[in-house]
Amino acid sequence: MKKSQRKEIKEKTFEELQADGRNLRQELLHLRLQQASAQLEKSARLNTLRRDIARIETRLSQIRISKAAAPAQTAG
Repeated sequence: MKKSQRKEIKEKTFEELQADGRNLRQELLHLRLQQASAQLEKSARLNTLRRDIARIETRLSQIRISKAAAPAQTAG
């Protein structure tokens, strides 16, 4: 993933990231089905997708943690 793509992930909203994650998971499923039927041409795409999904999930976790920490800071 290029730096510009990583920057895009940081700038996206929570809902956009969830949608992207869902789409990438669906694509990963289709590629796994192709691999199982020996029709997959670019097997490296599987690893790339897994890493992209991990990046999105990491960013989603960061957003969740910051949202959870924000009310705790204002309550103190």
